[in-house]
Amino acid sequence: ERAPGVELPSRLTEPSAAAPGWTPPPKPGLIPLRPLDFGTVLGACFQVLRRNPRPTFGAALLLNALVVFLSSGISTILVFTGFDRAARANAADADTILAGTVALIIVSGLLAVAVSIVAQALLQGIISIEVSRATLGEKRTLRELIALGRGRWWALIGWTALIGVAAVAAFSVLVAITVGFFIPGDPALALIGVGVVLLGGLGLAAAAIFLATKLAFVPAAIVIERLTLGDAIGRSWRLVRGAFWRIFGTLLLITVMVNIAASIVTTPFQLGATFAAPVVNPAGTVETDLTLFLVLNIFVIAITAVVGAIGSVLTTAASSLLYIDRRMRTEGLDLELQRHVELQAAGTPAVDPYRRDAGTAAS
Repeated sequence: ERAPGVELPSRLTEPSAAAPGWTPPPKPGLIPLRPLDFGTVLGACFQVLRRNPRPTFGAALLLNALVVFLSSGISTILVFTGFDRAARANAADADTILAGTVALIIVSGLLAVAVSIVAQALLQGIISIEVSRATLGEKRTLRELIALGRGRWWALIGWTALIGVAAVAAFSVLVAITVGFFIPGDPALALIGVGVVLLGGLGLAAAAIFLATKLAFVPAAIVIERLTLGDAIGRSWRLVRGAFWRIFGTLLLITVMVNIAASIVTTPFQLGATFAAPVVNPAGTVETDLTLFLVLNIFVIAITAVVGAIGSVLTTAASSLLYIDRRMRTEGLDLELQRHVELQAAGTPAVDPYRRDAGTAAS
């Protein structure tokens, strides 16, 4: 008898058509329960969107729309209203209005950063949990996915904030080191400063790539295995060991594909928003230009939110799938998952296979 919310693997419901003596690994849901190749990872990323779109694409669209609106939409509205008011005001009040507009834009930017950190953490957790449950053939609602991550959201938000703080700190240190070469106005020192900036920038980029790859599995370890932040960092570091270049290459290729596709979709609209004003309003009326600017930018923001939502799901799903793949390769997780699916299909209670021996280090 089929357990609620679980799809039976084909080998439990139909006779195998494979050659005698060999049975293909079961595929109860998102992926076959075996170590994954690149094609399987790539296909499964898109399947995450199609298989259960409401809690994946829906949540990503909602969170990305919120972030994009706060970061771009509010700024656009503030610029529109601020310049409109300044244009209508007298010379004495115009400077005050512009200064107030700039201050509001800075405040909205800080608010957008805070919301972005929370939204990114929530999305990473939701997609990671969805991938882990979809692998077992389960189809969960957004409410259920959030409930499964209960108690781990603050750790995930803390991790996302830590990444942002570390990036800002590293960049600030580089600026502090190099700015001294340019202040005296000596051409020789300025030339040295340019070299320091280039070498420092390359060094930061290399360090960021290395750490991003070694720590790519931290969100999955936090919400799937429910580890503390410190344990999740060590867990990701160990799982990546011995497969750095494969994980880096896979994540890089998927990220490049997503960014290229996003650019192809959004660039025409961005160009239209930039150059449409002279065509539509050749007279150059200020009110018409501002209205057209606002309308076109809101449209661009909507397109950006949709494309960003798709890209966020794909890249986060890729990290989660590689995390499961590494555990299959190093810990035999595929056998645990197969056993779990068989017990569920038989109606026998089973523990969460992802948390079994969670403290064991990857070999």
